Order: sequence, then C-alpha cells, then structure tokens
Amino acid sequence: MAKLRHLAITVKDLEASAKFYEDVFEMKRIFQAGDRAIYLTDGLMNLAIIAGPGNKSSGAEGRLGLHHFGFRVDDFKKAEADLAAAGATYVCDLGDPKGMNYERKWVDAEGILFDISEKGWYGALDETAQDKEPALS
Repeated sequence: MAKLRHLAITVKDLEASAKFYEDVFEMKRIFQAGDRAIYLTDGLMNLAIIAGPGNKSSGAEGRLGLHHFGFRVDDFKKAEADLAAAGATYVCDLGDPKGMNYERKWVDAEGILFDISEKGWYGALDETAQDKEPALS
C-alpha cells in the first residue's frame, strides 16, 4: 500500500520559510540541498521547501505554493505499471537511485504533478523501522 509521506512547496525566501515552519510547527531541519531546497520533518512527513519561482531545475517556474506530493511505494515496478495503466504520464527522475530522496515524477490525467519513491525522503516515517499504529475501528 502506498503511503503519502512527502509534500513540496516553492517559496520566495528559502531560509525564512524554513525558519517559519521550524518555529511555528516545531519541524526539524534534516537535510539541505545547497540553495535549492531545505527538507523538514514532523517525524512522519517530509516537507521539502524549494527555492522558487525562478528555480528552473525544480519545475517550479513562476509558481509559489504547493508544487507536488509524493507516495512511498513498496514495489516501484508494480507502481509504475499501475500508473501507466491508469493513464498517468512519466515526467522525470530526480536524485540518486541508490540514495534517499530518489523519486520518479509523474502527472495524472488532470496534469497534477506527484512522485513515487521506494526509499522515501529524509525525515519521512519508515514503517519497517517503527511500530505500526493500530487500525482505526
């Protein structure tokens, strides 16, 4: 089962935005990719704050706000086959396939950008390493 574990937003001021989420919501800074992105966590979800809107490498040209979201999947090949069968379109890969934060970007039939990852993102909960929460009744 896929788990929503990653949200990405584009902002005008990378450092000020990261500080806002750290101060107000007590998120923890866990990784920084130069002047392009700062990754925060609440212990379950990863929030990527991406420098924009002039950052061409992020696909954020001219946009501020929600950029994309990401699902951690158990089986990358199966997820890709299911996505293609459902009409999603592959966009690109981002990151090192051997490391964390590697993701494959897709768009759905409405043009909504999202990504999938087998290894997940810095700070996103790894269910295999933590106790699972009980199911809701």
